[in-house]
Amino acid sequence: MSRFTVIDLPTYSEPRGSLTVMENALPFPVVRTYWIYGADGQTRGGHRHRYTRQGLVAISGTVSIYMNDGKESETIVLNQPSQCLVVEPEAWHTMTFGPGSILLVMSSHSYDRSEYIDTPYE
Repeated sequence: MSRFTVIDLPTYSEPRGSLTVMENALPFPVVRTYWIYGADGQTRGGHRHRYTRQGLVAISGTVSIYMNDGKESETIVLNQPSQCLVVEPEAWHTMTFGPGSILLVMSSHSYDRSEYIDTPYE
């Protein structure tokens, strides 16, 4: 059992395609949304937050997210646009991007560089 939460989002599929719904799925209100792309083979992140919570969805391709909450660590692979990883405050995380990957990030707070922690857990 993982310490980290991956939400299976409601998805409706039919011959014309699939529709995934994000409505009321996250345990926090979304204040900021952005996406990362063109990072093939790159590792990004490498920080934790004091109070910001995030939801991560690989809407295309594969993104491997290394998570460490100071007690346990795990690499979670997102490769289905119907899965959302919840990143809690204080969780160290890095994201490694596969070819053509696009990562959608939904954040509970606006950007504030002063609440970033750049030191990983020992």
